[in-house]
Amino acid sequence: MSRKKLIGRVEECERLDDCMSDHSAQLVIVYGRRRVGKTFLVNEYFDNRFAFKITGAYNQDRSFQLRNFSAELKRKSGRDWSRPKDWVEAFECLREYLEALPLDKKQVVFLDEMPWLDTRKSGFLPAFEWFWNDWASTRDNHLFVVCGSATSWMIENFSDNRGGLFNRQTCRLYLKPFTLLETEKYLESRNIFWSRYDIAECYMIMGGIPYYLSLLNNRFSYNQNIDRLFFRNKGELWDEFEHLYKTLFTNSDNYIRVVEALSGRNHGMTRGEIARSTGLSSNGKLTQIMENLTASGFVRLSSFYGRKKKDALFQLSDYYSAFYFRYIRYNYGKDERFWSNSIDNPARRAWSGLVFEQLCKDHIAQIKHKLGISGVLTEESVWYTYGDEELGIPGTQIDLLIDRRDRVINVCEMKFSINEFIIDKEYDMSLRNKLESFRRQTNSRKTLQLTMITTYGVKKNKYSSLAQSQVVLDDLFHE
Repeated sequence: MSRKKLIGRVEECERLDDCMSDHSAQLVIVYGRRRVGKTFLVNEYFDNRFAFKITGAYNQDRSFQLRNFSAELKRKSGRDWSRPKDWVEAFECLREYLEALPLDKKQVVFLDEMPWLDTRKSGFLPAFEWFWNDWASTRDNHLFVVCGSATSWMIENFSDNRGGLFNRQTCRLYLKPFTLLETEKYLESRNIFWSRYDIAECYMIMGGIPYYLSLLNNRFSYNQNIDRLFFRNKGELWDEFEHLYKTLFTNSDNYIRVVEALSGRNHGMTRGEIARSTGLSSNGKLTQIMENLTASGFVRLSSFYGRKKKDALFQLSDYYSAFYFRYIRYNYGKDERFWSNSIDNPARRAWSGLVFEQLCKDHIAQIKHKLGISGVLTEESVWYTYGDEELGIPGTQIDLLIDRRDRVINVCEMKFSINEFIIDKEYDMSLRNKLESFRRQTNSRKTLQLTMITTYGVKKNKYSSLAQSQVVLDDLFHE
């Protein structure tokens, strides 16, 4: 299979290799956030050689979808087909076409953006269930790839299906965004050679979303690219936000209300806090919204150290959405060089410090590798206490705890700076108070190790020895 243009995706390709070599019918499910490269992966792996391929059209009715289906069948078979009146008839036509193909060759069928094919009252999904169970699943040389950006639909109708497609998929691929290292490799493939500091900042805006990264131009600097894409009049990504949520979720306004609430609370919110902040009822609909946002990669569910699951915190984990609420929504059109002009702005430095914490949480495997605990079972969590103003007791917050099975807890402090980070007397006292407060209020008897995660390390001085381990930006670029 072709992989020349693929960056990363090694595990996904290996699993597809297994499906191709298997001597039984295969139903492969590919899902993940919109723009993450699902279609590109499938097209590249199979070198665009499909027995049949159909792509769902957004917000189009059954008649339109069936017309496209019929046209593609005609192109592939070279035969005129009367337009099917419904999806049952359409799959009967597909069956007739596939039965005429050679049995000694793997026949790959690609149904892209399947959630868009399943329009209201279209009957698409029951027809596909019948088609697969009655015939396609019995054909040992058939491999069907089903793909969709609406992750919630894919999970509900395949992974959690309790009807005709229950337990039918033979391979499920959830495509994650690129890591920092994969982002660097992708940029280099496009002749973009930036410092890892700039790549990290770019990641804090776009995440590892291949489509966004593909819009970067090697003729411009990192700051110039951000201005061109987000702040220039009619830049490519200035209006991405509304389109992104409307194409993924029905009743997208409620999803946006939740995401907006989370964008203002970096350490996260409980379910109850989300309900109060958004005005949404704390019922099954809110549960479904949170599950869909989490499954789609827009929200992360973080454990609160020492508390039960119901006290877990929801945190906004989609970089683009966070950047939109922080900068794009109210700045568009005011200054087309906004990002370049804010290089030395303290507010921008504060933003980068906050989002760096998110970046670190997305690279836990790399952090564990640097700490030499890759093989140790761990659980990551957050912890904070509000303190008491009347008693003069300050609040304390720890954004990343790595609780290890060997009875050690790495208390991680994450700092994004342009030089070596300096622990001065005041910050030294703050760190000691933080460790003591955590010890006292959690009654933990585990060994606490302060871990500093910084861009260029901690400058050696009389306070630096408090940090028992360090992770630097280069370490986050590890495989």
